[in-house]
Amino acid sequence: MTDITLLDGGMGQELVRRSGDIPTPLWSTQVMQDHPGLVQAIHADFFAAGATIATANTYALHRDRVADTPLEGQLPDLFARALNEASTARAQHGSGRVAGAIGPLGASYRPDLHPASDEAVALFTEVADHLGERCDFILCETVSSLAHARDVLAAARTTGKPVWLAMTVDDQDGNVLRSGEPVADVLPIAESGAAALLINCSAPEAITTALDKIKHTALPFGAYANGFVQISEGFLEEKPTVDALTLRHDFAPEAYADHVMTWIDMGATIVGGCCEVSPTHIAEIARRLRAAGHTIV
Repeated sequence: MTDITLLDGGMGQELVRRSGDIPTPLWSTQVMQDHPGLVQAIHADFFAAGATIATANTYALHRDRVADTPLEGQLPDLFARALNEASTARAQHGSGRVAGAIGPLGASYRPDLHPASDEAVALFTEVADHLGERCDFILCETVSSLAHARDVLAAARTTGKPVWLAMTVDDQDGNVLRSGEPVADVLPIAESGAAALLINCSAPEAITTALDKIKHTALPFGAYANGFVQISEGFLEEKPTVDALTLRHDFAPEAYADHVMTWIDMGATIVGGCCEVSPTHIAEIARRLRAAGHTIV
């Protein structure tokens, strides 16, 4: 029927769960440092579950995130490590692609912290330069405002690699971004240079609403949700940790796959998972896609 790209799931939550470490503001970066090879093992499990993309563990690799920490000054090594673990898992699996992830500046879900355009583009470009030669495409994740979309797209395009733009929307109203701007307003920005447009790291129900606003784009589109009850006020404070967030009770693999198949019915051709989506979730999505006659590519 349809060729579907199946993304992987949430690296950060899997790292915390498997390492047993207490979450820190450095998120998955610290776990990667303390447990070499664990990132590769998680990539391998997502590939085995049916994913065709390994999203490199580079989402939080920004100067501001490591400033005043023991990891300050180690960004080149951290990028190399994350990309190597993804590439090695892909090579061992024998197929697939590596996405170089670029997360927000400042903090996730905080469009108010996005800097002026000149500064933002320069910082994003520095990240893109680390990613460009080692990945198949750039995945700009959890983009929460129109300014953020313009700036990260401008920077990521300097690599010459395809750029996928993934927007995050209000969990109670999928018609708007986290900034409060209409999600439909991202269409001309994305269509000016992105290779795909996605909705990510939002409640599945809000994503369904958002997809209805972008589904007429000429770009390939899709979605990957998180499994949180909501983005809590505590998580929006300075230097948050993931233990401020709660897993929703109705997020079993079968329940999440129901949402994903709804998005497929809407025309989505790129699906997967974000925070709290495990290899088990991805395996169930893969099973459902094949049962419906789709081809996972």
